[in-house]
Amino acid sequence: MSTSPLLPKHAAAPPRYSPHDNAVFPTSLIGKRILLCTESFGPVNGVSRTTLMLVSHLRAHGARVAVVAPLNHTEGTTLTGPSGDQNKNDGKKNSQDPLVEVRLHGYPLPFNPELSVVYPVRVTTLFARTFGADEPPDLIYLASPASLGFQVLLQMRQQPWEKRVPVICNFQTDLAGYCAILFPHPLSTVAVFAFAMVQSYLFRHERVRTIFYPSRFVRRYLEAQGVQRHKMDVLRRGVDTALFRPGRRSDALRRAIAPDGEIILLCVSRVAGEKGFDFLARAAAALRARGLKFVLYVVGGNRNREVEREVHALFHSPLRDEGRVVFAGFKTGEDLATAYASGDIFLHCSVTETFGLVVLESMASGVPVVARDEGGPSDIIDEGQCGHLVPAEDLDGFVDRVMGLAEDRGAREEMGRRAREMACEATWDKINNQVAWRMADTIEEREKELAQLVPPVRRAPLYRQTSQLAPIYGWLSTREAAREVVTSRIVDARLAGGFGVVMTFWVFTGLYLALTEVGLWVRGMMPRRVGRASAETDGR
Repeated sequence: MSTSPLLPKHAAAPPRYSPHDNAVFPTSLIGKRILLCTESFGPVNGVSRTTLMLVSHLRAHGARVAVVAPLNHTEGTTLTGPSGDQNKNDGKKNSQDPLVEVRLHGYPLPFNPELSVVYPVRVTTLFARTFGADEPPDLIYLASPASLGFQVLLQMRQQPWEKRVPVICNFQTDLAGYCAILFPHPLSTVAVFAFAMVQSYLFRHERVRTIFYPSRFVRRYLEAQGVQRHKMDVLRRGVDTALFRPGRRSDALRRAIAPDGEIILLCVSRVAGEKGFDFLARAAAALRARGLKFVLYVVGGNRNREVEREVHALFHSPLRDEGRVVFAGFKTGEDLATAYASGDIFLHCSVTETFGLVVLESMASGVPVVARDEGGPSDIIDEGQCGHLVPAEDLDGFVDRVMGLAEDRGAREEMGRRAREMACEATWDKINNQVAWRMADTIEEREKELAQLVPPVRRAPLYRQTSQLAPIYGWLSTREAAREVVTSRIVDARLAGGFGVVMTFWVFTGLYLALTEVGLWVRGMMPRRVGRASAETDGR
């Protein structure tokens, strides 16, 4: 008997909260203030689409959600309300409008301008710009915490106990994995170590009540960083099965892609080095060498044209000259769904995905998948049922699986049917309700903690906090006015220290980004100079 790939394949930690019916939205969350901070909101990627659906779901059911995200330096879409109008907040308090969106300035990453390193910002400023300085949020939700999420977590650690808003994190991006691929040695080793230490320090704090993870791959990483088991909870992903469905298969598109009836191999991904395109290029070359008649149809792009050109160059001239590789650029909505359904086999070569939403979308479209067995897709694909998993470095095995499906139409169609059935098990409503219930439970837990503290007891954590930091202040416990002043100064000093850490991190990150920009510029200039020199030589 096969196990559904959309169910956890591992034992979960003992439940911290009572089970709920995820078919129902928690009414206790209506009217609650949720500050949602995300590193990606608007660009076309799995994290932003997942976050957008959660925000829309919460708002549709009456929760007051304010979104804080980096300014989008590209032309990607942003949040739209039911009317289709953008509901942005220009920095002024708008506590009456439930659709509050604050954009923060930052420095776009050279290799992916859709993402930015956010400039240092105070949490109190975020509170004031969303719900108002006098109305802190009931809960903070961090989607794929990085430059923004880390700042929020670090500053929450420095706050007095009664001002620490509970936090829920959703771990969706393998930052350490990206660093290992993108950064040169030994900088990659330093970056991976730094991210591991920072995440371990921040995630283990008592204010972080839950960390959602999408796959065993991520759970193992969190466990290695010492994150408490009771905090971790698996959160699967859903797929819009009405949008992504086999019925969108287009014969016209297939004829345009493969006019001679070639097998259409599909890849949907951001075009970037960390997405496994080097492996995909080698696989395409091997398939050509074996005589397979195919067209590799790549959907996706990169706002940095130099990075895009570098990826295109991985596919050598025979593939490009024969029209075996087609880069279609960005697609969204029905155009994207049509592209999925019009493929024959979906190829997934990235090994840094914490989940791999594109795999689930392909399955919903009735297209079998061949993927490298590392990261999130390992928990989605049921080997031999809806596709194949191949050891990450086994190029020959990967090519064998593709050849087998390409030459057996019956197997492709049967796997596609099973893939569709499996994908239909995952609905966004139930998944988003799972998050909503955890938010409601966390807020209720925090309200009970505060209700149990009468004024004399409320100060106790501050006494302990002061004595732990500086025992010399113990005598202040009998002098209320002096104690309040000293405690306030200690908290300010801790906040200043945390802010200093953020500034230091940003300085080093800025230096690396500057060097990366220079490197990309130099690499972009060299081909032009070589071309001009060659032209001058030919002219002589």
